Amino acid sequence: MKYLFILLLFPLAVKAQSITNQNVSDTTPFIPEHRQPRLDLFTKEPIVTGKIIFLGNSITEMGNWKKVTGDTTVINRGIGGDITFGVLKRLKDITDRKPSKLFILLGINDIGKDIPDAVIADNYLKIVKEIHTKCPETKIYVQSILPVNSTLPHFPQHYDKEEHVLSVNKLLQANAKVGNYTFVDIFHLFLDANQRLESRYTYEGLHLKPEAYVIWVDYLKKQGYL
Repeated sequence: MKYLFILLLFPLAVKAQSITNQNVSDTTPFIPEHRQPRLDLFTKEPIVTGKIIFLGNSITEMGNWKKVTGDTTVINRGIGGDITFGVLKRLKDITDRKPSKLFILLGINDIGKDIPDAVIADNYLKIVKEIHTKCPETKIYVQSILPVNSTLPHFPQHYDKEEHVLSVNKLLQANAKVGNYTFVDIFHLFLDANQRLESRYTYEGLHLKPEAYVIWVDYLKKQGYL
């Protein structure tokens, strides 16, 4: 896990030193060198249907979901640096497994690439539409993008766009009915008094420490989602 954390953060630290207003047409996920090994790993795993899947970026990938949920059959489909466009290209891996429940957390990397808020929300609708079409029995839970804390050391500055986090979350919540998914607000779970990501739950203001995942899963269970 320590190696994974360094791998996920190193490119962010490098990018943070430069101007980060990237072209909105830049739809390539961050850390492409990490993406393909993860995809290769997924293809080697046996296809087992009816399980719970967590789908997302590095925040999902870094979660020890089997441990925190107490369910050894939970499937982790997080890829560090991934964006909504990237997930759209790898949905077959999800739909082939016809999960009983799917928990999605995406968007912060899209925001880091200056992809418009409305495009992020529309990509979410495309994702859930494909899943509903191919896996009609799957219950889909779209989780809010988490807060960030740009005041902490080593925070990657291209994510210093809190207003976009709030905007995308509002769109995801508003689209829940038309997208036929359950919107889950986990944003509020980790806020400090200044409406930033609580420092004790994060390494650098973006990624979560293990204890945060316990709070996250406890909330999902309390709400009856797990």
